[in-house]
Amino acid sequence: MFNSVKLAPSRTSRSSRRAAGKSEALVVGLFTDKKLDAAVRALDKDRSIAAAVDRDECTGDSGRMVEAFPSGASAPARRVIVVGLGKRESFKPGSLRTIGGLLGRRLAVTKDQKVTLHLHSAIETIKDADTEASGRALGEGLGLISWNFLSTRFRGSASADKTKARKPDLSLSCADDAFAAGLEYGLGLAGSVNFARDFSETPPNVATPAYIADMARKLARQTGMKCTVIEGDALVRERMTGLVNVGQASENKPCLIRLEYAPRGKGSARPVVLVGKTMTYDTGGLSLKISNGMVGMKRDKDGGCAVLGAMHAIATVVKPSKRVVAYLAAAENSISDEAYRPDDVITFRNGVTVEVTNTDAEGRLVLADALIYACEKDKPACIVDMATLTGGVITALGSSFAGLWCEDDKLRGRLAQAMESSGERWWRLPMDQEYRDMMKSPIADILNSNPNRKAHPIQGAAFLSYFVESGVPWAHVDIAGMHTSDSDSGCFVRGSNGWGVRLLADFVAT
Repeated sequence: MFNSVKLAPSRTSRSSRRAAGKSEALVVGLFTDKKLDAAVRALDKDRSIAAAVDRDECTGDSGRMVEAFPSGASAPARRVIVVGLGKRESFKPGSLRTIGGLLGRRLAVTKDQKVTLHLHSAIETIKDADTEASGRALGEGLGLISWNFLSTRFRGSASADKTKARKPDLSLSCADDAFAAGLEYGLGLAGSVNFARDFSETPPNVATPAYIADMARKLARQTGMKCTVIEGDALVRERMTGLVNVGQASENKPCLIRLEYAPRGKGSARPVVLVGKTMTYDTGGLSLKISNGMVGMKRDKDGGCAVLGAMHAIATVVKPSKRVVAYLAAAENSISDEAYRPDDVITFRNGVTVEVTNTDAEGRLVLADALIYACEKDKPACIVDMATLTGGVITALGSSFAGLWCEDDKLRGRLAQAMESSGERWWRLPMDQEYRDMMKSPIADILNSNPNRKAHPIQGAAFLSYFVESGVPWAHVDIAGMHTSDSDSGCFVRGSNGWGVRLLADFVAT
């Protein structure tokens, strides 16, 4: 698509405005009423834009595009792309994410690399329009569609892609301060999402727990965050029972990764804690996944990838005035004569004993370690954990919403705000004592999975609740139905989509 998408510097200076006139393409907006705004009409010296709008194929429907080709010395660009914004009365800034993806695809075809965006003047015709939020959404869409990991990193000598020229850079300019500020922010967030997507797609023979730890250390060095990795004998000393047991069958040993963002003067404040399930590969263990169920399990680390991407965004884009601590519980669930077994009973750091009934319900065991440790060591203001935890959440909600469990009204309200601004949607599912009782074991405190399979996604949340201290606001987000895209659509291509990075970044920003 593009090697990079960047906003041209000095976007509102006199020189940049002169440069904007030399753009290869100008992008303007149009609603379904097909009325060009005054600013665009002023640019349309030869009425080529108006003629394009009059064509039958121009509808103004969201994402629908037509092109005009102005002539003469006063032409604003050699090509004008008129982008449909949908119905004026129902326009929302978030629709520009998808539009941004579609626009990016179109620009890749036309090979225009220097583009002036003039969508703000159409958006400003709407009462109380949020121009900055609109710019942000468009920036996200353009940035997300530019992700090109799949076509570069692991292509070898047999791939035609290796012989292709380097992908071009896309340079954007915009004369409106608010729209440009939003655009820059959105491009930054998209960069953090793409950072997470790279990790998600990296195969398990490369992306081992040690690899994830090294990348977290590198991110900390680049951004000034602090990184600590608990591994080896230290895991045993710290009684990280879940990580030790789940990871003991693999030659790629488990670890608990801690990242801390602490702005000046906030070093002692109670932090927001983010926790990510980071299973670098999941065979199911001795409860082996059957048929084709193992393919794609490199993405069982996507909760951790989302948290790592969110920390990238927090340190480089959001820069909040609060402490944020992230934990990535990283392990590989493999098979050997050292594998943990169904019927094992393991004792966690907080004293809770767990009867293992299914070694393929391993993610909750490693998350339990991180939740206990965070509660003890960080005294958090709140915790949000994110995990590809259950197939049951896909049965319940499909791929339209993540599942959310949160009994704290204030925390849930902040996550609702983040959902609105990020467009990453969740649906609240119940947490009740009946579900917690469902996890009771006849020989230990609790089971890691109730064999009756009722309320499968809720079982996972109910299990985790035993490892969060009473009084700590906590939310669990099951992203198993959301972390990948099955096809090329909108601002995403088939593969990892980095779901959760923007939700967590916006949550921390609230």
